[in-house]
Amino acid sequence: MSDDPNINGPQDRKLINVHQEHEVRSWTRALNTTPEKLREAVQAVGTSAERVREYLQGNQ
Repeated sequence: MSDDPNINGPQDRKLINVHQEHEVRSWTRALNTTPEKLREAVQAVGTSAERVREYLQGNQ
């Protein structure tokens, strides 16, 4: 099932989809980061929101 762009936040709170701009906006607000750092974190540790959060906390 594809993401619905009419939804303001992520559809799955455990995974980050950096290919959906509405999710990037939501996650950057939630994690207090930039889109570039969010994409870097996803590339480094995968799409798990928990692992991305840990990565960002360790690299600030």
